[in-house]
Amino acid sequence: MAWLITKYLLTATVVVIVSEAAKRSDKLGGFIAALPLVTFLALIWLYVEKQPQAKISNHAWYTFWYVLPTLPMFLAFPLLLPRLGFWLSMLASIGITVVCFGLFAVVLRPFGIQLLP
Repeated sequence: MAWLITKYLLTATVVVIVSEAAKRSDKLGGFIAALPLVTFLALIWLYVEKQPQAKISNHAWYTFWYVLPTLPMFLAFPLLLPRLGFWLSMLASIGITVVCFGLFAVVLRPFGIQLLP
């Protein structure tokens, strides 16, 4: 139980650091957010918890493929924000991400990359 609480605290600390940095500097906050800190933490947690190398490797592999279809959201959100406001822009960005995931999964399937169950 103590290990689970430690994982929660360290992972939450990353989110707090990003949001606090973003308050001070848009560029610094964006830079820190763009770093794969959560992925690094997840890989460390998997390793420390003695997961098989194949599981750790697969986590990094799928993270790469799942990141790509999220990128259009980072372009759409700032364009939508002044037009739709925060919450509608957030909702539209989620929709864009879901559609991009679906399309990306369909495009990659013929290449043997299965992103959806």
